[in-house]
Amino acid sequence: MSLHKQVRRVTTHVLSAMKQKKEKIAMITAYDYSMAKIVDQAGIDVILVGDSASNVMAGHETTIPITLNEMIYHGSSVVRAVERALVVVDLPFGTYQGNSKEALSSAIRIMKETGAHAVKMEGGREIKESVERILSAGIPVMGHLGLTPQSIHKFGTYVVRAKDEGESNKLKEDARILEDAGCFGIVLEKIPAKLGAEVAKLLKIPAIGIGAGSDVDGQVLVIHDLLGITHEFSPRFLRRYHNLYQEILGSVQTYITDVRNVDFPNEKEQY
Repeated sequence: MSLHKQVRRVTTHVLSAMKQKKEKIAMITAYDYSMAKIVDQAGIDVILVGDSASNVMAGHETTIPITLNEMIYHGSSVVRAVERALVVVDLPFGTYQGNSKEALSSAIRIMKETGAHAVKMEGGREIKESVERILSAGIPVMGHLGLTPQSIHKFGTYVVRAKDEGESNKLKEDARILEDAGCFGIVLEKIPAKLGAEVAKLLKIPAIGIGAGSDVDGQVLVIHDLLGITHEFSPRFLRRYHNLYQEILGSVQTYITDVRNVDFPNEKEQY
């Protein structure tokens, strides 16, 4: 029987074992109790409470505005729903960059106030000290390389990263640094598939891709994109499994019509 079917609770150790057994890891975002309950019961391995909540929940253009308090709110909502999945919460922009003491303080708040199982951070060598300080407190850390949305103003674009040899070599070096520091896994975002495969092979820890090809150790998508709740965002790596935007729109329009025509509520729907 597959390892992911045997476990009652996914841990960082389970993810490591899945990589060794070459079982793909399924990861998805969630930001609220109701959605987290559904994806957990579906059998997802990892739930990421992503700072993408800044975009899909709050309507910001980037992930930068979301605060630590807001991430804690979303994280605690998700944790209350989950029985099986490993829950990872993003450390938001400004809570760890350049200050390892603040990084540890932020991570401790997330772990204590949400009940989550791990935190995720963007960057490589430049966050090594923060990663090590957080890990010294016994808090598991997931890394994030490639396209790092919190650095969007530095890059100025969301195009594919690490296409040239220099950036590709730096990404591989950063991946090794994060593994050596003690990260239990790394997200690779929007990089060439060939590089994704090389990094996954290079590392003993799982490499989870989002636009990093099929030869990594698992995949992650934003739930709102996967379900077609958002419809303006259509990168090549996104597969929409539903079109809830149109379904919800149609349902609400029908409801409005029924209310205006006094068709709702009918006699059976009244006391």
